[in-house]
Amino acid sequence: MLPCYVLIAGAPWPVLPPGVHPATLAEIARRYAYNAKRRQLFQGLRDASANLVQAGCSSLYLDGSFVTDKPIPGDFDACWDPSGVSPQHLDPVFFQLANQRAAQKTKFGGEFFPSTTRADAYGRTYLEFFQVEKFTGRSKGILLINLSHDPMLQPQVTP
Repeated sequence: MLPCYVLIAGAPWPVLPPGVHPATLAEIARRYAYNAKRRQLFQGLRDASANLVQAGCSSLYLDGSFVTDKPIPGDFDACWDPSGVSPQHLDPVFFQLANQRAAQKTKFGGEFFPSTTRADAYGRTYLEFFQVEKFTGRSKGILLINLSHDPMLQPQVTP
């Protein structure tokens, strides 16, 4: 069950409470894909997640205005655990970081970074960086999707 939002003084939207909160894609769809824009972003997240699984990725962390109470988010931000990932099986767009990740946003609706990559001048990784509310510098939460066990990404067997 996803936690309720919390208010942070100075933040434009309520956010997840501090911490890394496990979630399935189905839970994310139920909570966040409630209008046309959010459904479009969710479909991109699901498509990207399927490609990450095929490349051997087991964990994806979800952040951005998509996981806030903002009615019409512009996109989502995500970082993926590179452990065990075969780069040759990963869509090349995951490595296209030019123009503020325009190719990633066009294909999937959001931005993706390896979770262990340095994100800022303070040396924080994206996994750490995403847990900081950007307007206030205070701690906030993100979602963890266990890609290798998510029912929405498992092969479907038909009789």
